[in-house]
Amino acid sequence: MKGKLYLIPTTLGENEPLEVMPYSVKKMVELIDHYIVENEKSARRFIKKLTPKKSQPSLTMMSLDKYADELEVRTYLDACDKGISIGLLSEAGVPAVADPGATIVKLAHEKGIQVVPLVGPSSILMALMASGMNGQNFAFNGYLPIDSSDRKKAIKELERLSKERNQSQIFIETPYRNEKMFTELKAALTPSTNLCIAVDITLPDEYIKTFTIADWKKQSPDLHKRPAIFIIQK
Repeated sequence: MKGKLYLIPTTLGENEPLEVMPYSVKKMVELIDHYIVENEKSARRFIKKLTPKKSQPSLTMMSLDKYADELEVRTYLDACDKGISIGLLSEAGVPAVADPGATIVKLAHEKGIQVVPLVGPSSILMALMASGMNGQNFAFNGYLPIDSSDRKKAIKELERLSKERNQSQIFIETPYRNEKMFTELKAALTPSTNLCIAVDITLPDEYIKTFTIADWKKQSPDLHKRPAIFIIQK
């Protein structure tokens, strides 16, 4: 019998794992010794925090960062053929959503390996839940262009799509560019468009607010270097 690929969620910050995920995740981490991770150091820290008594030297860690060799990555699930289950760990939140782990999940399906998603925090879905925007029809757009002119066009296009399709448009930004993004959103969007900003989700200083652009122009939230989700709906 083949081993399975377990998609293991991690916390969105430094809070206690069992505050934001079920005990079943802890039980599964206690059983699994083979992991595919973005960053070995942070993965080991999470595992130690969740299961302090687990032997760290017994763990096998396979790296899935931007330097990972494509041919080597295709061997990462070979242990499943021997009946060994493997855990896929994201750097934050759930694996394979806005996350390079999707390539491993695709490989598992190609190899006939059962994929088992475990329950945990997703900043994208939690922001949408708390936004008051359309949760029946939405799109996640990843990162917008870095170039200021291209980004302005992308923002206006998302606003157009939102109005035409009655669709919430979700996107993210590198934390140190949040303030610039906020400034550009206020400049590019029409005053009546709704904007939700959700930062530090599940953490003690969590901030989730939805206002029109006209009202946002009166606000000055601290967004610098704080993981953020942006959602717009016309």
